[in-house]
Amino acid sequence: MFTGIIEALGEIRNIRREGSNIHFEVGSVLADELKIDQSIAHNGVCLTVVALGENTHTVTAIEETLNKTSLGQLQVGSKVNLERCMQMNARLDGHIVQGHVDQTAECILVREMDGSWEYRFSYEPSTGNVTVEKGSVCVNGISLTVVNSVSNEFSVFIIPYTYEHTNLHQVKVGDQVNIEFDIIGKYVARLMK
Repeated sequence: MFTGIIEALGEIRNIRREGSNIHFEVGSVLADELKIDQSIAHNGVCLTVVALGENTHTVTAIEETLNKTSLGQLQVGSKVNLERCMQMNARLDGHIVQGHVDQTAECILVREMDGSWEYRFSYEPSTGNVTVEKGSVCVNGISLTVVNSVSNEFSVFIIPYTYEHTNLHQVKVGDQVNIEFDIIGKYVARLMK
């Protein structure tokens, strides 16, 4: 369980393929605090720490994860948003996030707005996922508020702190991002079917 509040930016240091799996070695300030078998979200994808090095940790993404997320597009040097799992006695500053990406979305607009930014994303609607105006959505692991929601598009507005301390400042029109829709909305949508 996560909150969507990013703790650190990591950098992909090494990528190693093994069969249909990819092992990502990630450098970050969190590495010294991690343990093997610990869950940590990478751009919103919950992955298990399988090895530790000097200021690095390694995680493995299997084929299913690679097919449903944008992790397969990462390269050495790519920045990833990192969040350790939530402590049960902590405040829930973002919203309830599982670390289970529902699908990817394409960035279709980045607009600077004199101190803030609008990002607009388009996603395949046939999956049945929905956004709700002023509801929550997780974009690359970041808990954000939905604005301008329509059937297969939504926008989010970004404050300077989020822009500077997450990898959103690197997202351009045409890029794919990981989306986890609000868990409450997903359950309501399923019950309505």
